[in-house]
Amino acid sequence: MRKIAAVLVAACVGGCAAQTADDAAVCQAYAAARSHVEVVVDGDVTRVLGIAAGRVSPHEGFLLRLRSGCRLTVRVEANTDFTGTFPLAPGQAVTVKGEYEYYPRGGVVHWTHRDPRGRHEGGFIETGGRRYE
Repeated sequence: MRKIAAVLVAACVGGCAAQTADDAAVCQAYAAARSHVEVVVDGDVTRVLGIAAGRVSPHEGFLLRLRSGCRLTVRVEANTDFTGTFPLAPGQAVTVKGEYEYYPRGGVVHWTHRDPRGRHEGGFIETGGRRYE
């Protein structure tokens, strides 16, 4: 069974169908102060935060203004050990899949990469026709 799962995961890397963004899921989680919500959102970069040291490895961050729903601005964090660095500029369109965590200033979407241990659903960042996971 593990071999089958590994083959399915390997086949998905870089070739899975795009998932549809649901900005309303983040708006609802924010309004209810809920965390640990798997989401796919899209929006425009409002600010690039750059790369900072993380607890375990460096993370690249940016602020993303959701395109629909409540038009909330959320922070997005990506572990560069997995995603590598990616070019971003204010106004750039981005789609993000990850886990939403509430905090009063908008929240954060993290786990925007694959989980090497396979215990957490993988995420991604898509921009400029490329997917970083």
